[in-house]
Amino acid sequence: MTDGSPPAAPKEGSLDAPIRHALAWHDPDFIDPAKIDAELRRVFDICHGCRRCFNLCDSFPRLFDLVDESPTGEVDGVKSEDFPSVVEACTLCDMCFMTKCPYVPPHEFDLDFPHLMLRARVADAARGKKHVVQHQLGEMDRNGRLAGPVAGLVNWASSVTNAPVRKLMEGTIGVDARAELPKFHGRTFVMAAKAAPPAVDVHAPARGRKAVIYATCSVNFNRPEVGEAALKVLAKNGVETKVLYPACCGMPFLEQGDLARVEKQARKVTAALKPYVDEGYDVLTLTASCGLMFKFEWPLVLPGDEAVKALSSATRDIDEYIVDIARKEGLAPGLSPIREGVSVHLACHARAQNKGPKAAEMLRLIPDTPVTVVERCSGHGGTFGVMKETHEIALKVGKPAMRAALKAGHPHLVSDCPLAAKHLVQGMAGLAGEGESVPAQGRHPIEILAMAYGLV
Repeated sequence: MTDGSPPAAPKEGSLDAPIRHALAWHDPDFIDPAKIDAELRRVFDICHGCRRCFNLCDSFPRLFDLVDESPTGEVDGVKSEDFPSVVEACTLCDMCFMTKCPYVPPHEFDLDFPHLMLRARVADAARGKKHVVQHQLGEMDRNGRLAGPVAGLVNWASSVTNAPVRKLMEGTIGVDARAELPKFHGRTFVMAAKAAPPAVDVHAPARGRKAVIYATCSVNFNRPEVGEAALKVLAKNGVETKVLYPACCGMPFLEQGDLARVEKQARKVTAALKPYVDEGYDVLTLTASCGLMFKFEWPLVLPGDEAVKALSSATRDIDEYIVDIARKEGLAPGLSPIREGVSVHLACHARAQNKGPKAAEMLRLIPDTPVTVVERCSGHGGTFGVMKETHEIALKVGKPAMRAALKAGHPHLVSDCPLAAKHLVQGMAGLAGEGESVPAQGRHPIEILAMAYGLV
């Protein structure tokens, strides 16, 4: 019997918000080679039949080439030993999951391509297949502590203008001689914040707010000026702040499939920050990758940990937080136009947080300031962008974003991902034609807001 209404149309894709399952990485099946191969074949067959992600990263062209060149023209004609080339090209940017794939959960196909690539890496790591150089590059805290006291020497050696040393690095450890590397500082952001904390404006509209800034490895060791700009903007707006950096968030280890190390980092950082959450502090992250780890990846790696859940709920990206102040209390007066304009790259790990284009929203609060949004992947992907075997691919993936920024013609380019900003500026310099200008450096959006306030 029916009620006379027409049958529901079959659903292709879903209008429901995508959901992600907790990572069952303690289950032996999670790293079982036969089960992983079966799941890779199931997912790759769906991807082959869809192909909406062909232009996102190199994983999909590699997959589709394998299928098209196989004897059958289908996934069943591809050898399992060829699958690792697809896995290694994934940068875990999450853009296929967030923006393209119509088959993510709650769809019955239950497809999560990035986390399947992660699962394959976890299995490889469990079998001792580790990329030694990438692992060492991912030791952010150790590298920052060792490089800081001799920052001048390290920066001289790693400069792309130092051809002899960079060619030696390329030949020995595989770091591309052309890739711009982060610079180190002897005075970290944590040191600077302790030495000269800015005075909080007790008359600002947002007075009474309090936040703890998680310094992030990138800002603490490589870009302390980003943290100092954030501190000054928050103080200008009446926000009481604390600055902490207990340890790296573990994103480099996630990319390598070392979930045990991610768990260790998560527990260490959570133990340091949770007391502030209990006291009513908001937690602010200064790079998109760290925000993504706090909000989404840690709760999936440690689904039963209540402290991690509490920290996740309390965490805000710095741009997100400033926009919230503007909406609820209003920003402190004193913003001056940046009339030459800003290109705002929406970093993949910022987009994956599903919070909207907060960097662009924040900079549009500056009066008479042209803002051009660049909404394509930079192609960098952590160590993917600096290794000899993948640097050229990273540049290729980032070309649409680089061309969009060149077309905008603004002297300022910003991104919530410092590696993306550096990579984009370098790529723009290589693509720029006669009469096209390239920003002197990539910046964080909060630096532009501090500039508009006259604080830097």
